[in-house]
Amino acid sequence: MLNQPVPDFELPATSGKTIKLSDYLGKFVVVYFYPKDSTPGCTTQGMQFRDAYGDFQQANAEIFGISRDSLKSHENFKAKFSFPFELLADTEELAC
Repeated sequence: MLNQPVPDFELPATSGKTIKLSDYLGKFVVVYFYPKDSTPGCTTQGMQFRDAYGDFQQANAEIFGISRDSLKSHENFKAKFSFPFELLADTEELAC
């Protein structure tokens, strides 16, 4: 969806914070969903967002990656590939 409102959600993030989408109302937000940490396609996707992160920051846009994996899995995935953005754990499928 582009330029469309999405349902609010609140999910734990790799920073230790809880991210509530409505806290970013009026801001540019990229939410990307992916099936599983550390798989070839998902890793490529994450690295593409990582490599373009500066461009997103210049546009005042936040990036959030979401999958059903655990927070621990996300922390390992984020550290392994140096993702500068938050990964959110949707283990209860509230947003996925």
